[in-house]
Amino acid sequence: MNTFAGKAVLVTGAGTGIGYALCQAFASEGAAVALNDIDPDLCARAAQQINSAVGAERVAPYAGDIADVEAIRSIFQRFTEAAGRLDIVIANAGITNYGNFLTYTPDAFDRLTSVNLRGSFFTAQTAANSMIKARIPGRIILMSSVTGIQAHANLEGYGITKAGIRMMARGIALDLGKYGITVNAICPGATLTERTLLDDPNYEANWAGVTPTGRVGNVEDIVAAALYLASPQARHVTGQTLVVDGGWTLQSPLPSAHPDLPEYSSQLR
Repeated sequence: MNTFAGKAVLVTGAGTGIGYALCQAFASEGAAVALNDIDPDLCARAAQQINSAVGAERVAPYAGDIADVEAIRSIFQRFTEAAGRLDIVIANAGITNYGNFLTYTPDAFDRLTSVNLRGSFFTAQTAANSMIKARIPGRIILMSSVTGIQAHANLEGYGITKAGIRMMARGIALDLGKYGITVNAICPGATLTERTLLDDPNYEANWAGVTPTGRVGNVEDIVAAALYLASPQARHVTGQTLVVDGGWTLQSPLPSAHPDLPEYSSQLR
């Protein structure tokens, strides 16, 4: 399929997991893709792996920390110069940081908000300015979470950022509608990735047991939502949050065996 042939797509936080799957999906459908990750080696390796998988040089690595606004602007400038345009941007970069509210540190809070909120905001702003300048009715997609809808123990800071992203999509959509640019958020529920398995080796079974559909989410579920929101079929959808959680937020039970403070995601990175 070449649904997005001729389109230029930029995805942040895409070295692994959902972001990687998004880059592979858009490349498979003919787009030129900028793959961003904070780790330069991982960024380059991920781009090369996708190009090998799709049999074409469609993905280019753009390493950089999305908390750094100048880095964001540099990445956009270099990619738009190389691709000649910018059509779709997915602000996927984010960090999860578990921590007890009573002992949560300012450093952890500042890093969390700088990546998740500031990074998403200025990724969207930079994308919008590029699209407006080129008169492209583009698509901006932000990545929220069900923890921005329902409270989750030891994820107060993270939940705040993800709730903020939902409102970010609404506010930015209001500003950009007159330019033909749509802005939406995707709200994944429990999704099986490399990171979530690091937090809980039994993640799949634990979350399948508390999800109405009886299974944990996978990256393909999130990719399908993004492909829709980026497509011409979604041209009249803006300012919305698409929840992809198998119905978990209907009641929101937690797995009894899920660790309260997962070792990996409680680290400040």
